[in-house]
Amino acid sequence: MNKESRIGFLLEKRRQDDALRELKPFSDSLVDFSSNDYLGLARSEALKVRIQEAYHEQTFKNGSTGSRLLTGNSQLTEECEVKLARFFGFEASTVFNSGYMANLAFFSSVPQRGDTVIYDEYAHACIKDGCRLSHAKRLSFKHNDLGDLEKKIKESTGEIFIACESVYSMDGDLAPIQDIIALAKSHQAKVVVDEAHSTGIFGNHGEGLIAQMGVQEGVFAVIYTFGKAMGIHGACISGSQLLKDFIINFSRPFIYTTAPSAFEITSIMQSYDFLKDNSVLIQQLKDNIAYFNQQLPDHQSPSAIKSIIIGGNGPTKKLADKLKDIGLDVRPILSPTVKTGTERLRICLHAFNTESEIDLICKQIKG
Repeated sequence: MNKESRIGFLLEKRRQDDALRELKPFSDSLVDFSSNDYLGLARSEALKVRIQEAYHEQTFKNGSTGSRLLTGNSQLTEECEVKLARFFGFEASTVFNSGYMANLAFFSSVPQRGDTVIYDEYAHACIKDGCRLSHAKRLSFKHNDLGDLEKKIKESTGEIFIACESVYSMDGDLAPIQDIIALAKSHQAKVVVDEAHSTGIFGNHGEGLIAQMGVQEGVFAVIYTFGKAMGIHGACISGSQLLKDFIINFSRPFIYTTAPSAFEITSIMQSYDFLKDNSVLIQQLKDNIAYFNQQLPDHQSPSAIKSIIIGGNGPTKKLADKLKDIGLDVRPILSPTVKTGTERLRICLHAFNTESEIDLICKQIKG
């Protein structure tokens, strides 16, 4: 079988499984229950104006022109990293173009041959992909199962890294972070937390769950993502200055990628300043989360993500289409993205959703 035949065969199998992925434009005409724009900052005209005004106050190149180790570094980027480190409560931060790239950068370089990375089975693909690029041993533990985590720790060698997400992207549940930290401490393991779906939402001004709990000293590194609640793009790894120095010297995704542009860095800084001045958005989102949980207690979660397991790609897509017909944008999450039999509707709540919109979608879910 030649290469063209093979990829055609694999695509046809996806089509037969009703699992073929297709690109579809996002429609502003539908009520958004799908995007990760939890606080509405991506659609905020006020934030857009603020970013543009801040950008045009200075003279910048259109692009960064190279990697940060060549011509792509700037005083603005370094100021941004200092600001982010202080905001999240760490010694240093390192900016990346996306959360995927930040996780890839960390897990492909920091764990070494002979070390072990133990990650939650529901951890994001970028954590797992980073581990595959590493020379370290990798193990997964059952979702939020501390007993299984301790069992895997006992099977580990070298330095041990425990990876989890603060808020899980498919179920919207939280990791038992304080218990994981305590377990890690008893085994001299290092905890790494991905805050992709809690950045901007938890904490007084969106500092995330680690800052809200005040457990920065208990974690080795945290990955913060700006492309979700913060409404822009990019990410950073926060931790010690020693960790930052190591990433600069040994992480291939940092060394060999083009640096973020001045516009991207300006957007990051302005987004956090904007949220600090508009922290009422966080409370509005929390109110909507509480209201949804009250309407559908069987599907409640502490985060903005609500998972409605349907089962089967066909039935899940059918319900998503039904919701679309009444003006609600909810995307089906199909296998192989999730395990067969756990296909679901992933509902994302936002600060801008109204109670009547939430009533409507809850009514449809109740059947």
